[in-house]
Amino acid sequence: MKDALNEILLRPIGHVENNFHSSIPEGYEDKVSRIVLSPEFSEALDGIEKNSHVMVLFWLNEVDDEGRAIKKLHPKGREDLPLVGVLATRSPRRPNPIGLRAAKLIKREDNVLEVMGIDAFNGSPVLDIKPYSLKHDLVEDATGPPWAKHMHR
Repeated sequence: MKDALNEILLRPIGHVENNFHSSIPEGYEDKVSRIVLSPEFSEALDGIEKNSHVMVLFWLNEVDDEGRAIKKLHPKGREDLPLVGVLATRSPRRPNPIGLRAAKLIKREDNVLEVMGIDAFNGSPVLDIKPYSLKHDLVEDATGPPWAKHMHR
């Protein structure tokens, strides 16, 4: 059992298609991307179109070994924000560079989802898709550190 905790094998189920190649643009929340799943997963999407939003888990494949070794950073590289542990941020530079985003589901055609609001590069491997849950994903009384509010001003 101990060995099972040291390594996990994940296989991508698809990839992201968009025009984000070297950076994620400002206003990405309003940009459309395609999630192209392997055709074998087409039937696994049946019923997903009843949801307005989906959670997309993807691999941040642009993060190199150096980025995965970072323990502390200034969020967004901004020196005016405090130095904090990487796991206290949404930085892509992390031990396991897994991206997570709630995206608006525009439409589904067979094994392809058209979504809006995903901050993944073109070609990023998709690990999983889950429907957004009003019960589990919406936290009305959530709070965060003061620097996070300052960062988004």
